[in-house]
Amino acid sequence: MSTYTLDTSTSRANPTPAPMRRLTVPKIQAMKGGEPIVMLTAYTARMAQLLDPHCDLLLVGDSLGQVIYGLPSTIPVTLEMMCAHGAAVARGSWHAVVAIDMPFGSYEASPAQAFENASRVLKETGAAAVKLEGGEAMAETVAFLTRRGIPVIGHVGLTPQAVNALGGYRARGRDDAEAEKILRDARAVAEAGCFALVLEGVMEEIAAEATRTVGCPTIGIGASAQCDGQVLVTEDMLGLFERTPRFVKRFDDLATRVSEAAATYAADVRSRAFPTEDQIYRKPA
Repeated sequence: MSTYTLDTSTSRANPTPAPMRRLTVPKIQAMKGGEPIVMLTAYTARMAQLLDPHCDLLLVGDSLGQVIYGLPSTIPVTLEMMCAHGAAVARGSWHAVVAIDMPFGSYEASPAQAFENASRVLKETGAAAVKLEGGEAMAETVAFLTRRGIPVIGHVGLTPQAVNALGGYRARGRDDAEAEKILRDARAVAEAGCFALVLEGVMEEIAAEATRTVGCPTIGIGASAQCDGQVLVTEDMLGLFERTPRFVKRFDDLATRVSEAAATYAADVRSRAFPTEDQIYRKPA
């Protein structure tokens, strides 16, 4: 096997064959109940390269709508956006399984629509899997895709693409009826064939129960430490935004460091301290 390696001295992807042994969907499935699965979002080749050695799964999330494009939600994200960023992440990685979110409107109409668009995503990006939101209503689609060779990650609980129907981003499962609905959703998509299942923004007890009762690995985000793995939006984890959701632990404060570096650069430019002799070219004497 070979892949593209990223030449960090020029920031260009060069088609240099490199030996690789990427993780596979069956290997992720086999991690159920074992060492926790590490998953982070990535939207660019360079970020994928930095995260890849540490992750089992890289998710090209439709959260790129907010993180990269400054959109108010994930609803406006297009298939073209997902394909472009998905291809970049696949080029920048060699170890992790790369999965790509199916954007709103690209899979809900019918299993046939979902297959047409999911197969396009895999063809154009080189990714291994897609992720789609929804529980019982999407079980038929999950089964349709998996029977046709498209690995699927499910996503239940707080489903951001349904924010208009849900009325916001609050945690789900606060009452018994909603809790039971989340568990039914989790079981439905797991039984339909998804190889992993994201549980987002649900009461801890529900996530723990779902993890115990479904056959595929669960990956929590604002869920439970008992899940089979965890995922965060990388930019949240790195502290690149002022607002930190409750379920996020900030592992760095890159926003402050980037701002300070930019301020130092601006001061050096304005004082003509940059560039120096080390950064300019002169003809030989």
